[in-house]
Amino acid sequence: MSVSDSESSSHGGKGTAGDYKNFLQFSRDRLLNEMLKSTATPNSKSWKVLIMDKVTLKVMSSSCKMADITDEGISLVEDLFRRRQPMPSMDAIYFIQPSRENMVMLLSDMSGREPLYRKAFVFFSTPVPKELINHIKSDTSVVPRLGALREMNLEYFPMDSQAFVTDHEMALEELYGHNAENSRRFDACVNTMAVRIATVFASMKEFPYVRYKGKEPDATVSSPRELVPIKLASSILNCLTKYKASIPNFPQNETCDLLIVDRSIDQIAPVIHEWTYDAMCHDLLDMDGNKCVLEVPSKTGGPPEQKQVLLEETDSIWVEIRHSHIAEASEHLHDKMTNFASKNKAAQLSQASRDGSEISTRDLQKMVQALPKYQEQVEKLSLHVEIAGKINRIIRDMGLRDLGQLEQDLVFGDAGTKEVITFLRTKQDSPSENKLRLLMIYACVHPDKFEGDKALKLMQLAKLSSEDMKAVKNMRLLAASKDNPKKSSGGFSLKFDGQKRKVAARKDKTNGEEETWALSRFYPVLEELIENLSKGELPKNEYQCLNEPISIPRDKEGSQNGGSLRGGSSTNTNSNGPHSMRSRRTATWARPHHSDDGYGSDSVLRNASNDLKRMGKRIFVFVIGGATRSELRVCHKLTTKLKREIVLGSTSVDDPPQYITKLKLLSEKELSLDGVRI
Repeated sequence: MSVSDSESSSHGGKGTAGDYKNFLQFSRDRLLNEMLKSTATPNSKSWKVLIMDKVTLKVMSSSCKMADITDEGISLVEDLFRRRQPMPSMDAIYFIQPSRENMVMLLSDMSGREPLYRKAFVFFSTPVPKELINHIKSDTSVVPRLGALREMNLEYFPMDSQAFVTDHEMALEELYGHNAENSRRFDACVNTMAVRIATVFASMKEFPYVRYKGKEPDATVSSPRELVPIKLASSILNCLTKYKASIPNFPQNETCDLLIVDRSIDQIAPVIHEWTYDAMCHDLLDMDGNKCVLEVPSKTGGPPEQKQVLLEETDSIWVEIRHSHIAEASEHLHDKMTNFASKNKAAQLSQASRDGSEISTRDLQKMVQALPKYQEQVEKLSLHVEIAGKINRIIRDMGLRDLGQLEQDLVFGDAGTKEVITFLRTKQDSPSENKLRLLMIYACVHPDKFEGDKALKLMQLAKLSSEDMKAVKNMRLLAASKDNPKKSSGGFSLKFDGQKRKVAARKDKTNGEEETWALSRFYPVLEELIENLSKGELPKNEYQCLNEPISIPRDKEGSQNGGSLRGGSSTNTNSNGPHSMRSRRTATWARPHHSDDGYGSDSVLRNASNDLKRMGKRIFVFVIGGATRSELRVCHKLTTKLKREIVLGSTSVDDPPQYITKLKLLSEKELSLDGVRI
């Protein structure tokens, strides 16, 4: 019995336009079609048992729903390590990691005179070591009972149609803690991360140019932490090189771009208040992943009931407004509800009955027919209206508009020490976390003014604890530079004739235009990096390529719609200049495909799929240490702008409270000053 990789994946973007699948579709289709559906043979029974370990269960649940699995003939989902009832008349599908412990459990299930299941179809999430294959072959009672033995090479966790995580929540501690590079956890973390990222490319049949932020491989570094991106990049390329030789139809030449960076590229994005509906939900509401619990009025007139809401891509209303400014999202929900009430037959008749008008039998029949859809849509809209209302109340009660304005003024150089001190003196009752986030931004923009006694006085004025101070200190240690502290913050200076120097962490892209929605001009550094990568303008002294392509003149590339980079250059498909995020009411990336009937129709998702059919070659960006909601928003925005699907990967996606907690967990022992440039 040989191990084989599934061959039915089409190379992303190749073939006819109708074959183009986005990132999430690839994951879902491979699990349902290549794995589950492939076990349907004439000799197999119709219903099967699906057995997974903790990791593969999370992989499956990230891409598929239980209904999807049931539709493929799965009647029961089991945990590999739990005691299970023997079902000798049924076939079992094993989707497991190729670990020794898992192999022992598999052989225990299927060996001997009375196996737990009739036949086993075994799928591994990553490549299987030869010694484990030999271990299986050595058990002669098991081999005849195996219906399949394949490497799926799929061990990542989609969390968006254009994003995935490797599930390394403690990456900061394991990779950047004190003496981390000499620990077993460091190597294990990098290797697991690389294998999981490589399975993304194995699933999509893509072979990338691998770029990373850092010095050349043989260059001298001042801190071992600088080696993390290159070690990860090298491990990924090593995995992909093996795939080239082992996976059928895997591309032999580069088809896309991968850029690897760490959290030090932008320390502001994880803590600044991002004002989109998506970011506000995760920042201000007590959410568990994508689950939000709300108190809603009781249908029976009793006390309020708790309602769990899933904010995910199956909710088309969520897809429409998630990247909109919270004020615009609230406005749109109100308009949608009004539109719905005016055009839905059941809503009109319901209103007529309340007004005392006589309703005919025919009208009642129409009302009954429209009622189920009416109730479903009203409930969906009402929940989002309730969520938006709750966010707006929190914004008002916490005085976030003033804080948000100061944060953005600091970033763009329109405010400084004076304004920060004034805010801290006049807003003593502001939550400690908000004051801490403000000072973290200040420390990034003005590192020279946040040292020693100056920093201590600001923390005392803000009434923050030593634990809070640790978060600021560790943030600076992760990205600081002893030789040039200002450079590490990403800041720059603008000096006007006879005027005071203006220090900013971002260039204002609005060109002085008035913004329609307040507090919408901030953008993460990742936006500029992706645009520069697409144009072939990444600084070569800062960003290296492990498999550097042969230089080809721009006019001879023949690439279309932002094709892959050749020698660090590619055709820029956007002939217009950089557009302003404030120049129109809704930027193109945030402009939803609204449905006039007030329904959150599937047309939103259909339009997104149709847009992808005309895409150029993909860009993958991986952030070590946690990505942010603003960076996820930017990937959706630039996909439309650059006509290239941008896929964001990270060790985790962190909201500001999570990120600050992780910084605090890095103790002084774990992050010392030795070897770190401050």
